Amino acid sequence: MANPLNSDDRLLWWWFVGTRGGPTRARIVMALKEEPLNAKQLADFLDINYKTVRHHLKVLSDHHLLESFGDKYGKAYSLSPVLEANYDAFVQVQKTGLSRRVVRIIG
Repeated sequence: MANPLNSDDRLLWWWFVGTRGGPTRARIVMALKEEPLNAKQLADFLDINYKTVRHHLKVLSDHHLLESFGDKYGKAYSLSPVLEANYDAFVQVQKTGLSRRVVRIIG
């Protein structure tokens, strides 16, 4: 199968599809695309563990994919300008990753 992703998209692939935590990070990004949220709001909205959300927020923030504002527990997150500008590529990576997972499962 030919790789439809260019070299710039491969980094998005690694963050959101190629690692074990990628699908969780993708869900966080999709939630934050709608509105800024704090870690507790994300954990409740996505129905995942608060500490898991905090871990993935740190990973995404460390790679400049999210911005934060506010203090301590009320700190909210939103997509960085870099991720906003590349959101279409993020969506394409998700579609490509999903189709590859389905092919792998079906065989």
